[in-house]
Amino acid sequence: MSYATVKSPSTKRRGRLALAAVAIAALSGLSLNATPATADSADTVQQALNGLVGKGGFPGTLAAVRDADGRTRDYTAGVGDLKTRDEVPVDGRVRIASNTKMFTAVVVLQLVGEGKIELDAPIETYLPKLIRGNGNDGRKMTVRQLLQHTSGLHSYTANMPPILESRHRYTEPRELLDTGLAHKPDFAPGKSWLYSNTGYVVLGLLVQKVTGRPISEEITNRIIKPVGLRDTYWPGIGERTIRGAHPHGYTPDQKKKMVDITELDPSWGWSAGQLIATPSDVNRFLAALMDGDLLKPAQLKQMKQTIKAPGLPATWTYGLGLVKIKLSCGESAYGHGGDIDGYETRTGITEDGRAATVAVTALPTSEAGAEQVNAALDTALCAAK
Repeated sequence: MSYATVKSPSTKRRGRLALAAVAIAALSGLSLNATPATADSADTVQQALNGLVGKGGFPGTLAAVRDADGRTRDYTAGVGDLKTRDEVPVDGRVRIASNTKMFTAVVVLQLVGEGKIELDAPIETYLPKLIRGNGNDGRKMTVRQLLQHTSGLHSYTANMPPILESRHRYTEPRELLDTGLAHKPDFAPGKSWLYSNTGYVVLGLLVQKVTGRPISEEITNRIIKPVGLRDTYWPGIGERTIRGAHPHGYTPDQKKKMVDITELDPSWGWSAGQLIATPSDVNRFLAALMDGDLLKPAQLKQMKQTIKAPGLPATWTYGLGLVKIKLSCGESAYGHGGDIDGYETRTGITEDGRAATVAVTALPTSEAGAEQVNAALDTALCAAK
């Protein structure tokens, strides 16, 4: 994938938990209430999902598309289990990987609004002497730079073992940080842009230091419960399965045989990519965010202010845990994306409130496959006009 420079909590493995980049794309709305579209539907969104399974070769795919009035239509294609050939569950739960960054960023910005954190203060102010060694210096990087991937911190996911060797290993946040800090910074703070999962681990530690509570609890109490995200949760320590209805996720082994990777320990994603959710819940989160239910106007405005992100498509820019994408139909959408072994998700919402989340049950193994997922998202947004 040509956008592999934007790694998300995964690594050089085939996965890239987060996103990040290869697309964060944005999708959006249609109509109907929780009604799965049939495989022979003439709907362009359904056709796009059918193509992901056919030409794209993904085992299964699912999507939720929400129109500006809040009505949702659900889509599925392919199979949810290659062994049993069971159908993809409508609006099933998936690992949303780096979409977690939006949640982490919202909590940080809520604390900014409460006067507990300053965006342009050095991270050293809150986490003394934590960022040190090999040229890394927390006195020279700000909270804003961590949120926007301009801190220069090397992403720990670039140096992780293959997923099939480490899928059941539990990893502490400090170990993730130390892996990133074992390398020199990729650039001086504020001098460039490069996707860094290490930066979002630091933000998770920041939230915990300021609030005195776990980042998982803060995300749950500040976002998941108030918004009513009934199918979104932070897996507990040691929890390797996905609760409730969900499609199985797959990854190819060295012989290119698809291996069921649904069960794994997601601790290596932590505040950069650990959440599990349904497509419709992600849309509900995006709607609440853009409606101003989660952030004060000043902080939401800051979150949506984007800069150029070298390595991403020229029409994509990055804000504070949020991506702005120019769509083929002339509009723009805000969202993110997530890549983790077994699942890739792309999400987005337009200014008029149309939202969409598309998920496939394996990571793309080629640039063409990645672009096809992004195109499906673009189709969903633009078709909902």
